[in-house]
Amino acid sequence: MQTQALEKIDEKYRWRYQMSLYRNPSIFVSTAKAIFIAVVITVLLMGVIMLITAGFDKDNLLFLGKLSLILLGIFAVLLVLGYLIYAMIMGGYYIVDFVMDSEQLIHAQSAKQAKKAEKISRAAVIMGALTGNRGAMSAGMLSAGRSVSVTEFSRVKKVVVNRRRSVIKLWSGGWNAVYADGPDLDFVADWIRAHVPETAEWTVK
Repeated sequence: MQTQALEKIDEKYRWRYQMSLYRNPSIFVSTAKAIFIAVVITVLLMGVIMLITAGFDKDNLLFLGKLSLILLGIFAVLLVLGYLIYAMIMGGYYIVDFVMDSEQLIHAQSAKQAKKAEKISRAAVIMGALTGNRGAMSAGMLSAGRSVSVTEFSRVKKVVVNRRRSVIKLWSGGWNAVYADGPDLDFVADWIRAHVPETAEWTVK
């Protein structure tokens, strides 16, 4: 992991962060949480429908439990394999450019990696269509073009600073991750704290 020197140009702070996809688990953990929530919701809906139609007896509950474990196992394997393939395609690194001023912070994946991510998204849509998997199609369409995200400081409700992973997470209706190392991380955290609402929840890990 390394941070390109943080510098001020045209009243804006700019820096590039290169993060190892193998050593820093931040992206993997975020993806795993999203998939886990989706699986839990799916299992709950299936369970409610099955129990309403078949009844709340011991055999049905046992079957639902086994089905839940099988689905979680399948998705866990697919998650790990998918992440490793993604990391390989990206060359083992996630490279992102940041631009920060007194009003907002812009998080933009490097142009080269953004093109690769777009191709991955298109492939997911095609595979989903061929297999009839609407979930894969939706995930692919949602991720396509999502190489840039903007966080307005005035709308931030929660901030989580994780020094061990060199990341600051901002919540303003959705999470935006900010990466920096050492003194740069401290500077960015102090800048964010000075520009988000005083009511914003602040957590340091």
